[in-house]
Amino acid sequence: MRRIHFLILLLTLSACLPAPTAEPTSTGSAPYLITAEENSYAPKPEDLSLQIADVTITSVNLSEQFEFTPPRVLVNFLGYMPGVCNELRINVKPPDENYRVFIEVYSLTDSAFVCEGVFQQFEACIMLGTFSSGQDSIWANDEPAGDFSAY
Repeated sequence: MRRIHFLILLLTLSACLPAPTAEPTSTGSAPYLITAEENSYAPKPEDLSLQIADVTITSVNLSEQFEFTPPRVLVNFLGYMPGVCNELRINVKPPDENYRVFIEVYSLTDSAFVCEGVFQQFEACIMLGTFSSGQDSIWANDEPAGDFSAY
């Protein structure tokens, strides 16, 4: 009888205990750049004195380069600039929290020089750096260009 009373008391007290809650899972870390890109068209300090001009991109191709460890992405741009005196610039930004890599392609011109208004075609390749693991997307001048996986 004493055991039954003890068991009833124990069950009554255990009913007042809070229910266990699930441990919160940690969210994945934000994507980040591990090594910088190989970009001969990167902005330079002397660009500040030049005037920015648009470019027209006709094609963007992504190619994964598996001879590197980890694999890297080669981005090939085809397009044209508004004049033969324009210099091409490609600015690659680090990935944002949504795994998007924004690439800004533009040209520069010196407004002190008069240049013929003849379009200048360009083809430019840059090797992107290595990124933290995840599925990243490439955006060129705010337009989607493709996706790649970083391992």
